[in-house]
Amino acid sequence: MLPALAGVVMTVCGVVAGVAVAYRTLGVGVLVAASALLAVATPVAVRHHRPLARRRLGHYTPEELADLDTEGLVLAVSRMLRRDGWLVLPPSTVQDRPRVRARNGRGHRIEVAFRPVAEPLPDEDAPARSGRRTGTPLRLVVHRGTFSHRDVQWARRQGDIHLIDGPRLRSWAHGTPLHRLTDAS
Repeated sequence: MLPALAGVVMTVCGVVAGVAVAYRTLGVGVLVAASALLAVATPVAVRHHRPLARRRLGHYTPEELADLDTEGLVLAVSRMLRRDGWLVLPPSTVQDRPRVRARNGRGHRIEVAFRPVAEPLPDEDAPARSGRRTGTPLRLVVHRGTFSHRDVQWARRQGDIHLIDGPRLRSWAHGTPLHRLTDAS
């Protein structure tokens, strides 16, 4: 971060010094031209970098979500968790399926699995467990499509699994905090 800041400071100082020298040699026309260039370049630069900055902060449009592959969706979910105050651990892969793990300041943990279209849910044949245990991470299954009734019943039997389908994912990407979509803290 410090080298980037030093680079920005040096660039700004160089531009100001260049304009000052040009003003002394060529007059007021340089100031007018520099102001006009700045007035045109600033909105163009802001518009160009706005989507990138918005995505880095964890906000996505429905079109951007639809264009993401699995790795992109993992990155998007990681950014949305960070936006909601979670400390995201480096993504891992379990049985060729990416997973995101995170924890928050209150000691809650979360594990996110990603379901590609038309595949069974992870751990679908696992035995049913009763309720949430202390220390057990909340588990999310993220899917851009919709879950079937069978998927919803399976998640209910598990007790600590929340399904984030397409509409919920779009709402979360738009800025709704995760705790409003689930009862997670």
